[in-house]
Amino acid sequence: MDGILYGKTAIITGAGRGIGKTIALRFAREGADIVICDISTENIDAVSKEVRELGRASLAVKADVSNKQDVEDMISAAISKFKKVDILVNNAGIILRSPLLEMREEDWDRVIDVNLKGAFLCTQAVARHMVVQESGRIINMSSSAGLGTTDELMTSYGAAKAGIIEFTKASARALGRYGISITAIAPGTILTELERIRMTPQEYEAFMAQRASITSLGRVGNPEDIAALAAFLASDESSFITGAVIPIDGGRFDKI
Repeated sequence: MDGILYGKTAIITGAGRGIGKTIALRFAREGADIVICDISTENIDAVSKEVRELGRASLAVKADVSNKQDVEDMISAAISKFKKVDILVNNAGIILRSPLLEMREEDWDRVIDVNLKGAFLCTQAVARHMVVQESGRIINMSSSAGLGTTDELMTSYGAAKAGIIEFTKASARALGRYGISITAIAPGTILTELERIRMTPQEYEAFMAQRASITSLGRVGNPEDIAALAAFLASDESSFITGAVIPIDGGRFDKI
């Protein structure tokens, strides 16, 4: 049976691991061919192989989404191989936690460049092709931090993710006339290997328990939760949705 994305081509940034990888594999199971993009080559070939093992075509591309030439080369490679791009998921992102008064300018710039400028560059480059084909889906990854956060160490990340929300709404307004829908997902705390790597087991257990305690459902999320929503938003089943920002955070109640 064909999936809800059968015959589509999707570019997913930050797809070497975590949420991006999970989205890539979910889209492949739903029938899409996948361009795996990441700044690191460490994992993209392995993810691309997993996509092919699911019976879909795949292309692995190393790119820094904050670099205009890298982005244009990525889109060109995708068009050259697949002749079209139906879906873009702007998932690439970084977090550099720092107290406001001690934050280095270069750290602020890097967070804004990857999380916000990267979404702009990728959207602009791919939308030029989507305008011609008069169709397309763009999904931006925001965060509960963009909707309001009390974490004083995430001023740069929160600012970038709040920017994604307004960028999503304005872009949806600009591109809707061409049959292009643009939406944003705002995840809460999601269980990924990155969280485990940067903490001791004891710190990790305490952190996850605290995060679960501020949700209505009493748990943190899984990458599969995000991938399921992304698949819906990328499909024709969401044809009357654009400009929307959808929280997927278990009902967090710590927002400002």
